[in-house]
Amino acid sequence: MKITKPILVLILLAAAIALPLMTESYFITVAITILTFMSLALSWDMMLRTGQLSFGTAGFFGLGGYAGIIAVADSGVDPITGIIIAGLVAGIVSLVLGMAILRLRGLYFAITTMALASVFMVIIRNIHKISGGPSGKVVQNTLFNYDSNKVYWFMLGIAVVTIIVSEVFQRTRIHFAIDSIRADETVAKSHGVNIYKYLIFVFVITSIIQGVIGATYALQYGFVFPESSFSAHYLLLPIAMALVGGIYSTVGSVIGAIILGLSSEYLKLIMPYGHLIIYGVIIVVVVLFLPNGVYGAVKDIMGFRKRRLEER
Repeated sequence: MKITKPILVLILLAAAIALPLMTESYFITVAITILTFMSLALSWDMMLRTGQLSFGTAGFFGLGGYAGIIAVADSGVDPITGIIIAGLVAGIVSLVLGMAILRLRGLYFAITTMALASVFMVIIRNIHKISGGPSGKVVQNTLFNYDSNKVYWFMLGIAVVTIIVSEVFQRTRIHFAIDSIRADETVAKSHGVNIYKYLIFVFVITSIIQGVIGATYALQYGFVFPESSFSAHYLLLPIAMALVGGIYSTVGSVIGAIILGLSSEYLKLIMPYGHLIIYGVIIVVVVLFLPNGVYGAVKDIMGFRKRRLEER
């Protein structure tokens, strides 16, 4: 019997929900990490669909982490409220910045967004009373008091919401607008697409997602530190996942996150001191020989087989 796509999605979601009940804490921690970077990869890919290459992922991730920790430590709110506040802070900052930097295009936009993490980090390091300065900031009230099962389910909820947002971007009028902007802005504008409005909308939504993820990650462990919170790791790994899985799609980022997340943990176990070399080789090989990513390659193979069957 053929399994329809909605049924398959429900089966996978049920399996994901039940995962903590069937495995050990180590694998739950790995799953949380995979979900974290999967959501970051999706948010980066959503902005890429507009044709704008954004390198601001680490910046808004770190900003969200600090906003969440500061809200919980100084305002006395609970961690979940702190995460919501972090999302709002990231959204407001991205809206203000987007009004200026989204006038830029191509390499200029990419370089400007790349500088955001450094700019945010310099500001954070110099507001000692609020952020703790170079020493970072610690909070006692962590997310679910270190209960990894609850943290996993919470992160799974964020990942599911991110996937839904990505699918909305692919299946509504937004899809046609951002695709036309990526293809040719002049043509899109001549057809009545408000380019500036859509770019700001996507930039703000993706920044909110990154801020929420950053706050969740920070409050899970209960501390933030400038160099680690704004690390390029939170930019480069999501980009690698999206490229390996296949850009301009929801499924591609999901597949890429699972492949690279699991392979990274496996390589750490068998090659503690050389796993990054093999990890890098895997990424290079996939990008070189599968330019459309793993998901794109699978689609090409399925399309080829379908054509062969129709010819018969």
